[in-house]
Amino acid sequence: MLAGDPQSQHHIFYEDAHSVTFLNKYPTLYGYSLVCPKAHLTEVTGDFLLEGYLRLQSVVYRVAEALRQELGAERVYILSLGSQQGNSHVHWHVAPLPPGVPYEKQQFHALMAENGILQIPDEEMKDLASRLRKRL
Repeated sequence: MLAGDPQSQHHIFYEDAHSVTFLNKYPTLYGYSLVCPKAHLTEVTGDFLLEGYLRLQSVVYRVAEALRQELGAERVYILSLGSQQGNSHVHWHVAPLPPGVPYEKQQFHALMAENGILQIPDEEMKDLASRLRKRL
């Protein structure tokens, strides 16, 4: 994505010298976003110096707040997933849970692609990215 590969286009709504934030291409929740360091790091803490880790966590916080405020989320899930066998670039998932989701469909259930992916038109994704960009 950062190299400009047209097959890896995402709706980026925040970028600085150290990180990039974009809407998940296959969201299970509306507004589901990813915050990634630009440097190729694989360990969620081990590859960071404290200053860099805290700088990135500041971005995660600001993105979570922008999503919560823009979408009226009941809760915002923040987690880091990945594996050395695949998707090894460390990143944070920031996923806003809308109000009214039954308890049994919250938490991991709400994040699992096996439970369904939202089909959001590209224009709507562009609009959401624009609104989030303004909040940030």
